[in-house]
Amino acid sequence: MTFRTRTDILLLAGFCAFLFFYGLGQFGLIGADEPRYAQVAREMLDRHDWVTPVLGGQPWLEKPPLYYWQAMLAYSALGVSDVAARIPAAFDAALLVVAVYLFFRRFRGGVEVDAALITASCAGVIGYSRAASMDMPLAATFALGMLAWWAWRESGSRSFLAIFYALIALGMLAKGPVAPFLAAVIVSLFAIASRQPRLILKTLWLPGILLFVAIALPWYVVVQVRNPQFFHEFILEHNLARFSTNLYHHPEPFWYYLPVMLLALVPWIVFVIAAVIAPVRTWWAERKSVPSEPDLEFQFSLFACCWLVVPVVFFSLSQSKLPGYILPAVPAGAVLLADYLRRNLAQKESVSKWIAVVHGLVAALPVVPVLLVAYIVGQHHLPSGRPLYLALVIALLLWGAITATLLSRLGLRMLRFVTLIPVVLAVAFVLRFGARSIDLALSARPLAMELANIETHQLPIAVCGAPRELEYGLAFYRNQKVGRYEQGDVPAEEHLVVVSPAWKKNLTDLTTGRRLTLLGHYTPQNVDYFWVSGKQ
Repeated sequence: MTFRTRTDILLLAGFCAFLFFYGLGQFGLIGADEPRYAQVAREMLDRHDWVTPVLGGQPWLEKPPLYYWQAMLAYSALGVSDVAARIPAAFDAALLVVAVYLFFRRFRGGVEVDAALITASCAGVIGYSRAASMDMPLAATFALGMLAWWAWRESGSRSFLAIFYALIALGMLAKGPVAPFLAAVIVSLFAIASRQPRLILKTLWLPGILLFVAIALPWYVVVQVRNPQFFHEFILEHNLARFSTNLYHHPEPFWYYLPVMLLALVPWIVFVIAAVIAPVRTWWAERKSVPSEPDLEFQFSLFACCWLVVPVVFFSLSQSKLPGYILPAVPAGAVLLADYLRRNLAQKESVSKWIAVVHGLVAALPVVPVLLVAYIVGQHHLPSGRPLYLALVIALLLWGAITATLLSRLGLRMLRFVTLIPVVLAVAFVLRFGARSIDLALSARPLAMELANIETHQLPIAVCGAPRELEYGLAFYRNQKVGRYEQGDVPAEEHLVVVSPAWKKNLTDLTTGRRLTLLGHYTPQNVDYFWVSGKQ
């Protein structure tokens, strides 16, 4: 192992450890999905069942099992906790970074460290690497599959094609048929755009298809046999109906994913746009010319553009939209930029003034909200006065330093270094100054601890009018099924109930004839909690 290789390993290990793993438990599981997925994995582990996802003792068939399997392994090794629930996404993000490094080292040497660190530092990758969800497992397996496909395209080695099929199969186990569908569309679009339609037929390799079937289908067959409702719930409702209707109430405008994608690629978005424009211009100029020998340098950029665009367009057509859906496209932007950087460094290109200025601004501005995250989360607005002025001064200093460095003779060679500084600061600021506020306002963990402190023994629990984020969060942190009064699920025995103030009248009506005692008010999320006696 050379000195450079050891240095690369230490550098990547340090950044992955800090960006993905450090402070995973600084705030509890947030939203409805994180605690729900974490609880499903716990219940599967408790039942020693690696086939049927279970929530509240009932089959919960919305998602495939890859994340659950990873979380079950993490629970087995580390015990059940919110940190262990987030370990799979952090591990998958680190695996993605290592794969990008190895790919560039083999096929696009000279910028392998840049490529890996650009991937690691994209806002979308950092955010979802710290979330207990299926989005990062899908994005990692899918991105590795796309890189494997190109490795086969460039080297001709069928081993890479086999790896492609295996990874897309894992993508199908991560989040369903969307993985093979997107892979097929990207490969087909690239083959057509590069006027090599035979690539589509060459990709359809029978041993690879059999490998895909052997990895992806057994779980689908077994879970269908055990749960006859699986096909209807998973395929028809949570795939087809989710795409074609607003069944799950996530409507957004058609252009929704454009700003989402811009944010996911922060702080690199300015250079990613420049990296997209160059191959698109070349492709447009040469679209009618007679193709000569394949230019793999150009074609790789074109392939990355197809990979970047297809998920954005596809999910823009969906009637149900969530930010994590387009995470598989984010690594495409990173590798496209890394390849653009490699070509420009080889040609000793300088950075244009406007790109340097805008990139510096985009890289520095996120420091403002992360420094003030405690105010934003707790008070839902930016503060005025000294805190805001201090945050703006820090951002302006960073902007000036980044811009001046990029316009110096060092230029692109310093792009990675100066851009990573605000990224590291942003993550550090969130964990240092915002974690407590995020925990109090967005997680059920503090409330669960508060309830545990007033109990002499654990009681059943229910919610009345409270957000589902609290319902699922309490279910995980108390490891209990949580009843919901609005749905008629009122425990007959004595229990605790967490109530939104607007539902107090309903609570009184639903507990007629039972003693009701107010135990406290949880201010950060504006809910009361009561003790309710058993039925007489």
